[in-house]
Amino acid sequence: MNPLQVKEFLLELQDLIVQRLEQVDGKSFRKDEWQRPEGGGGLTRLIEEGNVLERGGVNFSHVTGARLPPSATTHRPELAGRPWEAMGVSLVMHPRNPHAPTAHMNVRFFCAYPPSAGGQAEGEPIWWFGGGMDLTPYYGYEEDARHFHATCRKALAPFGADYHPRFKQGCDDYFFLKHRGEPRGVGGIFYDDLNAGGFEHCFNLTESVGDHFLPAYVPLLERRADTPYGERERDFQAYRRGRYVEFNLVWDRGTLFGLQSGGRTESILMSLPPIVKWRYDWHPEPGSAEARLYSDFLRPRDWLAELPA
Repeated sequence: MNPLQVKEFLLELQDLIVQRLEQVDGKSFRKDEWQRPEGGGGLTRLIEEGNVLERGGVNFSHVTGARLPPSATTHRPELAGRPWEAMGVSLVMHPRNPHAPTAHMNVRFFCAYPPSAGGQAEGEPIWWFGGGMDLTPYYGYEEDARHFHATCRKALAPFGADYHPRFKQGCDDYFFLKHRGEPRGVGGIFYDDLNAGGFEHCFNLTESVGDHFLPAYVPLLERRADTPYGERERDFQAYRRGRYVEFNLVWDRGTLFGLQSGGRTESILMSLPPIVKWRYDWHPEPGSAEARLYSDFLRPRDWLAELPA
């Protein structure tokens, strides 16, 4: 196990993604370094009011602590109270054009160290990787969803045929608003607690997921950035962004972990879109493009059924 190797990859990944998105947008991301009083820190890269991206952030963080927060031990109660370190890159892109989808990606590494007894640590560190990416359209395009899912499958293919169906189902299950009874978007891949196969195997898989974000998303962003739209489309985009906010604040474990562990609030909440609306008991007009998002896209679907494996 080599956390330094993971950190070097994450910082390189952040740089690569920011550089490519700056090429797409034409404006630069600001750079904001921060320190966490309890241990560690990070580097936030953010763009607001860009030409293509209304708001986007690419965060790197490497934080440490003396005791794991509750959100990290819900499924692993035996780790409660252990010293820990966590590092990752997390990003969310909110394009201005309603025809361009929002995208999220996260890759992370976590290690819980054995507790000390009489000054001596007992046992081995417990580590795991997590991550994934998902797509949230406002106006659905089947070719966009298929491209995104095909790239996710390509990222995982070298590591075993069973990974993509498992991680796709994991994404469908996780990015689901239980209080609304609907998915956040069209899914992608999501995994957590990954340590089977050894450190190098899990690290290489996570590297591949990170490296495939740009080919999964940038073609969609470039394809839709100049699609004509009006106030109706912007209004619907703002309404659907409300669902994104609800998920991140109510259900997202990463948000809860960041806040509970004393993370930097500005960086944690950079995932929230800049313009959002809510309405009481609103429903789209039957037969409209807005209704088609619900009927054709916000449901479980095998997007790659018509594509070769």
